[in-house]
Amino acid sequence: MPPKKKIAAKKPAAKKVVKKPESKKVEVPRPHMPEVSGKYIEAVGRRKTSIARVRIFQNTPFSISINEKAYDSYFPTFELKNIIDLPLEKTNLPQKFSISVMVNGGGIHSQAEAVRHGISRALEKIEPGLRKVLKPFGYLKRDPRMKERRKFGLKKARKAPQWAKR
Repeated sequence: MPPKKKIAAKKPAAKKVVKKPESKKVEVPRPHMPEVSGKYIEAVGRRKTSIARVRIFQNTPFSISINEKAYDSYFPTFELKNIIDLPLEKTNLPQKFSISVMVNGGGIHSQAEAVRHGISRALEKIEPGLRKVLKPFGYLKRDPRMKERRKFGLKKARKAPQWAKR
């Protein structure tokens, strides 16, 4: 057997103090809302994973802009434009306001329904009497249907792998 070496007791190393540089607060840029002067009424509309922030500016020429684009170019089909126009048609309000919307998430159809939900909520804030008009059509209700989550052992939410008897 080789001779045993004596192991000297190690002294714990002195802890080094490292000064962290002072962190500067970085402002996160927020999505730019179109500049329209005056006060506005704001409401949020949701559908599936889409979120629409709607601002209605009163006493301005009628216009609808979605993500800083005209709503005709953002929602190209008649069906999507019709979804957005429904609360305005049902209420028969004089069109003396402009609507500015920031919408994100989800698909184009759920975005259109989120915008409809937001416009309906904002119109109700302007004129509480419109609640009786909008509620029967379901425009004030947040549609709770969402995509069901995938479960382990299955291929999708409910689709199971092929089953073999033997």
